[in-house]
Amino acid sequence: MQLIMDALQFGASVFVLFLFASYLLFNPVRKLLKDRQEGISKNIKDANADREKAEELKKLYESKLKGVEKEAEQILSEARQKALKNEAKIIDEAKEEAARIIKRAGEEAELEKKRAADEVKQEMITVASMMAAKVVAASMNTQIQDTLVEETLKEMGDSTWLS
Repeated sequence: MQLIMDALQFGASVFVLFLFASYLLFNPVRKLLKDRQEGISKNIKDANADREKAEELKKLYESKLKGVEKEAEQILSEARQKALKNEAKIIDEAKEEAARIIKRAGEEAELEKKRAADEVKQEMITVASMMAAKVVAASMNTQIQDTLVEETLKEMGDSTWLS
């Protein structure tokens, strides 16, 4: 009987100790496990939300990247068009300048021709005068010379001497 009593007393003590340990140890451990479980589920929810945000940002980034590529292509296209316009403008200006230079060179050449012709005429007049002087000097006497001077003066008239 003593053994049964000791066993009952031992069982009651173990039960009381279990209740006491449960209150002091198991409940905080359970609470700790429950808090940890809630923290993990919160972390999982946050990770899913972050993953969804990251996917949205990735889609936004990709759409912006496509937009940037289109914009870059448009800018390059505009730059090419401006370059072609500038090229045409420079070529036109160069052609105009070349035409002005050619025109100026032609005018200068014409002036040089006129100057050369005037010089040739002057030379011819000088040579003809010298030849005429020699011919006249060789074949002319004073009476013929006076007659020629008189005829020349009459042909020239008074108006020549006035201007």
